Amino acid sequence: MLRYLVPLIVFLGVAGFLLKGLELNPREVPSPFIDKPAPNFSLPKLHEPEAQFASKDMLGKVWLLNVWASWCVACRSEHPLLVQLSRANIVPIYGLNYKDEPDDAKNWLQQLGDAYVSSLIDYDGKVGIDYGVYGVPETFVIDKQGIIRHKVIGPVTPSALDNCVLPLVRKLQQATAQTVVKRTEVEGCV
Repeated sequence: MLRYLVPLIVFLGVAGFLLKGLELNPREVPSPFIDKPAPNFSLPKLHEPEAQFASKDMLGKVWLLNVWASWCVACRSEHPLLVQLSRANIVPIYGLNYKDEPDDAKNWLQQLGDAYVSSLIDYDGKVGIDYGVYGVPETFVIDKQGIIRHKVIGPVTPSALDNCVLPLVRKLQQATAQTVVKRTEVEGCV
């Protein structure tokens, strides 16, 4: 009897885990970097390769880091929204040009508009790996202390922008150095 009961219990346990997995959203990959310091980097600028940009230069500011590439089809779909956001001048957007040819990236920005304060060349993808990038596009919301507060996996949508990213950015911009704002405090960022 026990010989049949143990496999049945194991089967029911595995089936329970599989059923629970069906309820999960595959687009929501939890990032281990949320509420942790953003990895420091110093990279050449796309339009001025002799000039460097260091992430530590942004301490004291709330900013977005958008990981993109000219070969990325989904990046093309989100780009008009980023250009619109850039023109609204709500939050500085920096681009991390990921594993791309600089000339291709420059041409892409010239054709579609440049949403970025500056684009940075991550030719070998090391900075993207440090940030835990699964694929492009991905966008990080980074607070004044250099802490990653949110990550959008895939293209930024109007819904994600209106319901999570912008409310979170505004809350972070209003926060003092002693105040900690987490994305869970913004209703649409759960």
